[in-house]
Amino acid sequence: MKLSDLNFTLPKNQIAKYPVSPRDKAKLLVVNKETGEMEDKHFYDLIDYVNEGDVIVVNETKVFQARLIGKKEKTGAKIEVFLLRELNKNDMIWDVIVEPARKVRIGNKIYFSDNLWCEIIDNTTSRGRTVRFNQQNVFDAIEKIGLTPLPPYIKRDPEPSDKENYQTVYAKVHGSVAAPTAGLHFTEKLIHKIEKKGVKFVPIILHIGQGTFRPVEVEDLTKHRMDSEYFEISPSSAEQINEAIRNNKNVFVVGTSTCRALETSTTAEGFVKANKGWTDKFIYPPYLFKVTKKLITNFHQPESSLILLVAALLGVDLTMKAYKKALKDKYRFLSYGDAMLIL
Repeated sequence: MKLSDLNFTLPKNQIAKYPVSPRDKAKLLVVNKETGEMEDKHFYDLIDYVNEGDVIVVNETKVFQARLIGKKEKTGAKIEVFLLRELNKNDMIWDVIVEPARKVRIGNKIYFSDNLWCEIIDNTTSRGRTVRFNQQNVFDAIEKIGLTPLPPYIKRDPEPSDKENYQTVYAKVHGSVAAPTAGLHFTEKLIHKIEKKGVKFVPIILHIGQGTFRPVEVEDLTKHRMDSEYFEISPSSAEQINEAIRNNKNVFVVGTSTCRALETSTTAEGFVKANKGWTDKFIYPPYLFKVTKKLITNFHQPESSLILLVAALLGVDLTMKAYKKALKDKYRFLSYGDAMLIL
């Protein structure tokens, strides 16, 4: 296949700027990859597709308030610092992006509040810097003063409501600068109803980096490189997934990040291995999925690594057919948009 096989025009008015309320009222396009049949549903109808003994695997990473507005010492110039990831907790060292980069040099200090500041200790890329903060509990500090790192295609400033909206209800472990958006549709009420059917929610972690928004710019997909992201699959979670597989029950995978973590750590027999580390796994057609057979995902940008993963599971032709229907029927796209269930 060629990357351009997954190209389409996404109208700006179908890029969701805000989520629906309640979350589970989002539209859900159900697509059967074997028959090609499609149904228009709502996310709360997911309960009709799960049965006792099935598992739903979710990414419990938590988005942190990664955007900080600070002032440069002495000059007082306004500097935005976008936190990418913590490199060393004990030494309080972080990987960041600064704006405007031309004003920020090694040795500069940037102050965010009376209690929080950082010093530039190295340059990484044109806008990238390595910084050392003055305290270890950076996550706690930025929860109070940081801004939600909304995706670049949501053309508005973050609002207080985004702090809750751009976070899954089951988020637990700080580490992402982008939400695992397929999970944004779950409400605590819907989770409780599904669990009452005898379905288990099984957590894994993959901390999503800014690379998730990076376009694929090569027709030869073997030459595209994904950013490395940290993931964890606990022994307990691996065993619960494997038990479902052994019992011929369904494993519903919530989101492309969860899928990539699971597919990174499998056995030759098609089971999941407990594991933690870094993955740069890039899934595109053709790909033989080891664990992921049923996927819940949002509608993605054309020619992105995310739609390539969907096409690897659903097939390029059926993916484009589903996307054409979603565009025609005014489904909402991207992070705050509607969802697709691939069966």
